[in-house]
Amino acid sequence: MKKISFGSDNHSGVHPLVLQAIERANEGYCFGYGEDEYTEGVLGQIEALLGNDCKALFVLNGTGANVVSLASFLKPFSTILAPSCAHIIEDECGAVERFSSCRITPLAQEGGKVTPETVKAQLKFGDQHKVQPAILSISQPTEFETLYTVEEIRALADLMHSVGGYIHVDGSRISNAAAAMNVSIKEMIADTGVDVLSFGGTKNGLLIGEAVVIFKLENNREMAENLAYIRKQATQLYSKNRFIAAQFEAYLKDDLYLQMASHSNRLAKYLEKRLGESSAMQKGVYFTQKVETNGVYISLAPLTEEQMNYLQEKYIFYFWREEIKEVRLMCSFKTTEEDIDCFIKDLEELLS
Repeated sequence: MKKISFGSDNHSGVHPLVLQAIERANEGYCFGYGEDEYTEGVLGQIEALLGNDCKALFVLNGTGANVVSLASFLKPFSTILAPSCAHIIEDECGAVERFSSCRITPLAQEGGKVTPETVKAQLKFGDQHKVQPAILSISQPTEFETLYTVEEIRALADLMHSVGGYIHVDGSRISNAAAAMNVSIKEMIADTGVDVLSFGGTKNGLLIGEAVVIFKLENNREMAENLAYIRKQATQLYSKNRFIAAQFEAYLKDDLYLQMASHSNRLAKYLEKRLGESSAMQKGVYFTQKVETNGVYISLAPLTEEQMNYLQEKYIFYFWREEIKEVRLMCSFKTTEEDIDCFIKDLEELLS
């Protein structure tokens, strides 16, 4: 039996147009390590999309993007502020801390989000015995696929800048955020004062590769100039860079990145609607987070262990808080309404 996956949008494979772009890039010869006009041209497209006052470089993966982004803004005695649920804390095996030798200070969060008040409580400077706050790292969408508003991001950026700090956005699903909020990535990131973005693609139909983008070059010129060296030390410089560039060229063309993100967001809303109308909700299934992008979080508390095992024989999904049987159901550009209808039918039958 072929399983339907709601486990991760990473499970969805690669968009056909992206595969075609890789195949076209495979013709002939090309200088390596991004030292070619083609790669430079695609990076220029990304920079233009984000407002031009920025510097973009390709890296291999999301963890690498976060490592390179954050390390560019840190001193050995710095600390990174981040929500306690942040990917850089929970899911990257301490990569940022090992590479940068800097501690991450976890912040209280609600629905994956932090507030200026929470951040401000940690902005303490001058004690030579303590690490010094340097940069705030948030995810957009958050680890629960919820969203910061444009105004909320601007308020956090203004706060960090007021104390000489910086703000980083882990944007592994940034296209889903832009599609859900109906704003451009420029409006959400560059225009709010964000200093550095991990611009993701592999969760939204790419094969390999992400981008690191440093903004406000007048203020962050040194960071932008050092970016290539930090990327190399972090083992994130891919020799055949044109194959990452080819994917991003296809990704940006005709707003493919927004088309795929809009599809996965719409299917998550369809899943929310179908669940809300189902008999499962009367039997004790409930939503644990707002549905704002392409992830749906529910508690399957009424299911027995045997019923849960049966469901997992047909569907892939991940547990979040096992004590309440909270699971995450992720939609991707390949998710269909039929996939969701089958899941709802099986869930209702188990609880009938």
